[in-house]
Amino acid sequence: MSHWYAVKRLHTAGFTLLETLIIVAIMGILFALMVPGWTSFTTAQRLNGGQEQVLLVMQDAQSRAKQSRVIWQASFQNPDGVVQWAIHPAGTTPATSLWSSLDAAIQMDAETTLQQSGLVRRVQFDHEGHVNGQLGRLTLSGKIGGKLKRCVIVSTLLGVIRTGRERTAMQDGKYCY
Repeated sequence: MSHWYAVKRLHTAGFTLLETLIIVAIMGILFALMVPGWTSFTTAQRLNGGQEQVLLVMQDAQSRAKQSRVIWQASFQNPDGVVQWAIHPAGTTPATSLWSSLDAAIQMDAETTLQQSGLVRRVQFDHEGHVNGQLGRLTLSGKIGGKLKRCVIVSTLLGVIRTGRERTAMQDGKYCY
């Protein structure tokens, strides 16, 4: 009987299969809970960046119009699903090389109301920086869906440009204001 107590027990280091499976299951559940939040966060960051870029483009066109005392315009198009922009004097067609792109995960939303000429949306500014023609907004949304929207609004004939975001209630038929 004394031999029975003398038998050495084998000690192993690490986790058992059951412990490993439980850890993997918990990690999977946590990951599944995090993905929608992370996707929403990255979409919001991309939209914020796109909105800032559109605002700067419009302000640049306005500034160039005042400096050169000629009508300038900020143009936006959506070929192949990628939003592109160009700044150029009104009445000219920008060369393909002048078009720059926003983030590929961003699209021009149906709430966009900038004046349209063919496939191009535009806003023009005169020599005083005032809007030359129609007021409007450029609304951006994510391609993967969701309700996140960001907009840049040319809101007065004096050329006031402001930003907005999605809201729960409509105003003038739009959710982005």
